[in-house]
Amino acid sequence: MHVMLLGTAAGGGVPQWNCRCHNCRAARNGSGVVRPRSQSSVAISADRKRWFLLNASPDLARQFESFAPLHPTGRHPRHTPLQAVLLTNADLDHTLGLLSLRESSDLLIYASQETRFALTHGLALLPALNKFCQTKILPAPFTPQRLRHLDGSSCSLSVQAFRVPGKRPRFAAGRKTQQANVSSAIGYKIVDKKTGAALVYLPEILALTPDVVSLAGDCDLLLFDGSFWSENELAENGIKGRSASQMGHIPIGGENGSLRGLARVAVPQKVFVHINNTNPVLRENSPERRQALAAGWKIGEDGMAFKL
Repeated sequence: MHVMLLGTAAGGGVPQWNCRCHNCRAARNGSGVVRPRSQSSVAISADRKRWFLLNASPDLARQFESFAPLHPTGRHPRHTPLQAVLLTNADLDHTLGLLSLRESSDLLIYASQETRFALTHGLALLPALNKFCQTKILPAPFTPQRLRHLDGSSCSLSVQAFRVPGKRPRFAAGRKTQQANVSSAIGYKIVDKKTGAALVYLPEILALTPDVVSLAGDCDLLLFDGSFWSENELAENGIKGRSASQMGHIPIGGENGSLRGLARVAVPQKVFVHINNTNPVLRENSPERRQALAAGWKIGEDGMAFKL
């Protein structure tokens, strides 16, 4: 299985267009202390020819251009190696990139019922997208299921979705659904049936339940929510906004953070993704980054690639 981190930042990217926090200033000045990052999205493939997308970042168009295997090939004037998009929730930084795919003749999207409802009734993104291309929505599989290529052939990659603690998007928070008490966030476990290698993708998660810890430890590569280092990180940077938990994220540091909560999880490769522009782990020389690295974690960067 081939895994490419197309983007590794949370909403707004690094630097964020309207932010002059310490990290954003450092990302702009070219010193190398903070490397620029686009908004979070991941591409996976079994053969490096046909690709599946985990979330659709608002920066998707330039991410595709920066990664040659996603460029169109063949004799036909319109072509894409993209086979399907797997959504973890309906957050804007995970779904707005779908609009960049509207020129597709066919677009296959996996999503939970909650995400589909939010993108249909809360944002009307899916109805708008369907005016441009033939969009097919498949339910996120909560039992293992082989992914399929656009031509209908089976892929060696098997996917299973898992519900995880999280928050609904702000645009959908007040709407009633049949699943009012169910979290809108899911994660994915993807297994290559040819090699047995497994990827677990959890870019947005509010808390570490025993089921989540078990899931996180059962893979070869863990891509995990690295949005904030501390619970009140925005306020600590002089920025008005909600806390990490109010935004649906567990912080990395602290007594109840993921660094401590996942300390005993023995995974060959652990990577923080979906990193907010205020997070001190972005700074190459920060003590928080050194602490994360010492605990066996990598700090996700755009263009980081893995072969499992």
